[in-house]
Amino acid sequence: MPDTISPPAPLSAGGPPAAPGWWVVCLCAAWCGVCREYGAVFEALRAAHTDVRFEWVDVEDEEDLAGDLDVETFPTVLVADGTHARFLGPVLPQSGVLARMLAALQQEGAAPPVDAQAQAVFERIRQARAGAPG
Repeated sequence: MPDTISPPAPLSAGGPPAAPGWWVVCLCAAWCGVCREYGAVFEALRAAHTDVRFEWVDVEDEEDLAGDLDVETFPTVLVADGTHARFLGPVLPQSGVLARMLAALQQEGAAPPVDAQAQAVFERIRQARAGAPG
């Protein structure tokens, strides 16, 4: 039986308010070895970007948040500006990749929102986690 994991404790402690502000959501699964390794990278990014809300969603334990989204590659990341989803897709499990993408999206400011499915996933996560610290 595969080991189960939980997101690193600091992901659910402290952090900036829910909105407005940027969100980075990692969509992973407890059974995934890449996700287990990426947890530490994600936590380091959270610590380095205190102005961004980081959330960890296990797509199997919290499948209601993922909805109909079929996550096939881990890690899959959702980035939103607090109102609109700006990116949803798999990323290489390296801190520099996500950090550069986040910086580029924040600099662009007016990057077009992504598709309706990404927006729906973000809205479910935002609503579910709105009262919880990031």
